[in-house]
Amino acid sequence: MNRLIAALFALLATTAAAQDTDAEGELRQLLDEFMAGASANDAEMHDRFWSEDLVYTSSSGKRFGKAEIMQGLAEAPAEPEQAGPTYSARAVETRVFGDTAVITFTLVASTDGDEETRYFNTGVFRLDSDQWRAVAWQATKAVD
Repeated sequence: MNRLIAALFALLATTAAAQDTDAEGELRQLLDEFMAGASANDAEMHDRFWSEDLVYTSSSGKRFGKAEIMQGLAEAPAEPEQAGPTYSARAVETRVFGDTAVITFTLVASTDGDEETRYFNTGVFRLDSDQWRAVAWQATKAVD
């Protein structure tokens, strides 16, 4: 009987670890897609990524939600005078806690391939209707 119980616990632990690994892969893919979308000011990607009840704390110390992000995208000129930065994520770490996850990474904003600005980002995600969405975000400019 003890062996059966131990085997069941081992099976549950293995299943939970596999689910966490799947979730980590999904979240990393979502983050990479978001970086590409943010580089192009893709409103659809922003709409998909951010939760309706998002709390975003920017590197400038301002706090706002999804509505303000979407409004800023809607007000952006259709063809900007100059290309904006290209965003990428480095040193990504993901921790999954059931239907909640935390991602930490260094966001790199590259302009014309030469100049880089780095930000430390932390995002809290919630699994909602089989989709991960960011519910809280903190961005801090990294000191060079």
